[in-house]
This record gives sequence, C-alpha cells and structure tokens, in this order.
Amino acid sequence: MKLYEGEIGKIYIVYSVMVKAGITRRLEALGVTELTPVTLMNKKGSGTVIIKVRGTRLALGRKISEGIEIREAADHE
Repeated sequence: MKLYEGEIGKIYIVYSVMVKAGITRRLEALGVTELTPVTLMNKKGSGTVIIKVRGTRLALGRKISEGIEIREAADHE
C-alpha cells in the first residue's frame, strides 16, 4: 500500500521508494530507506503525512507519500 493509505498510529516497514532520484537521496539522508520501520503519526485529506522515523518526525507531501510503498510490520520486527 502507499504511505498515505496507512492508519494513524500503526508501524509500517518501507518496502520501496519510487520517487525522483534527488528526492530519494534526500529521504535516504533522513533515514527513510527500504526495510526501515516508520510510524504514521498524522495525515491530512490532501495526502500530506507526518511520520516518525529513527526518532525524527518528518512531514511529507502527497507526491512523495504516493511514491513510498509500505507493508505492516509484524509484531516480532
């Protein structure tokens, strides 16, 4: 599923990041890489989301949140 489709408060694992190369590099610098756990903190109707990744909160717009594929984290991860 796409990042903006997740439920608030749940932990997800980043499955893939499919955005422009420059944005991908910036997300990697911020810690958003494949297999990274992220918590969906809040989301707006416009597709903007706030996530918590590696102890830092990030706000991502719809275009970026559409390009991040996630899956639910298992309890043991």
